[in-house]
Amino acid sequence: MKMLINVAETVVADALRGMAAAHPELIVDVENRVIVRRDAPVPGKVGLVSGGGSGHEPLHGGFVGPGMLSAACPGEVFTSPVPDQMVRAAAAVDSGAGVLFIVKNYTGDVLNFDMAAELAEDEGIQIAKVLVNDDVAVTDSLYTAGRRGTGATLIVEKIAGAAAEEGQPLERVQALARQVNENSRSFGVALSACTTPAKGSPTFDLPPGELELGVGIHGEPGRERRAMMTSREIADFSVNAILEDMHPRNPVLVLVNGMGATPLLELYGFNAEVQRVLTERGVPVARTLVGDYVTSLDMAGASVTLCQVDEELLRLWDAPVRTAGLRWGM
Repeated sequence: MKMLINVAETVVADALRGMAAAHPELIVDVENRVIVRRDAPVPGKVGLVSGGGSGHEPLHGGFVGPGMLSAACPGEVFTSPVPDQMVRAAAAVDSGAGVLFIVKNYTGDVLNFDMAAELAEDEGIQIAKVLVNDDVAVTDSLYTAGRRGTGATLIVEKIAGAAAEEGQPLERVQALARQVNENSRSFGVALSACTTPAKGSPTFDLPPGELELGVGIHGEPGRERRAMMTSREIADFSVNAILEDMHPRNPVLVLVNGMGATPLLELYGFNAEVQRVLTERGVPVARTLVGDYVTSLDMAGASVTLCQVDEELLRLWDAPVRTAGLRWGM
């Protein structure tokens, strides 16, 4: 497979150097693998720290900035960052108001963020945590006990980030983050496998005429494989799988997320089908976001996330944000 890299061993460091050059509003510590908003710590503001394996960009480093994360910790490709990174990030953003760790439900991330929380608290930093586990496709997978954390991570980081930017206290920011996670469900579909730089070939076998329904963001198996389906059929399957698990009483925020190799032309067409299903099911839509946000390297495919929102969550979603990967209102 052809890749725009030097060597696999330096791909994350090279990307971080490029990010630093493109975004002087960030402090990018290439050696220690920590990305911090340059104005941190902001007096009186709760710090938000997230992280995970690289390969899901713009998650998480692309969401560091006003209105979202205070810092992010990138691991190697599809590999959890280590506790030292998380402690360093927490110390860099702690203003005395505490730090919220936003953790996707993957075993390595959970264990390392738990250890980092203990170490940070030993240093006098108040830590709270929220676990994101929104994927309805499977209960357990190769990487998790319980449901995987996927597209809802972006919504948690955006809404919690807006609350923190307003100066809301740690307990409230954590409660809002948990509410968003509880209100969110996701389902992903792969049309092709992803290719890690270290392996240089597809990470799993997906024949040309088939697709994987319920795939994870590391290429984990989903619910089933089928012969290739139309956009309309995929939307029917994905949205119905979500609505079997949640019964929205309020309008929903819709995220149609590309896995990395699906053109926007296709994503917008897929969004039209997602909106059709929601209309047919009587689910009102408050906001829609379409694009590549929680990716899986060069995987072709898409995921759908629905988050039930009330007036406060919608206000916080609409609040200004200025990051490399998401920006509006500023």
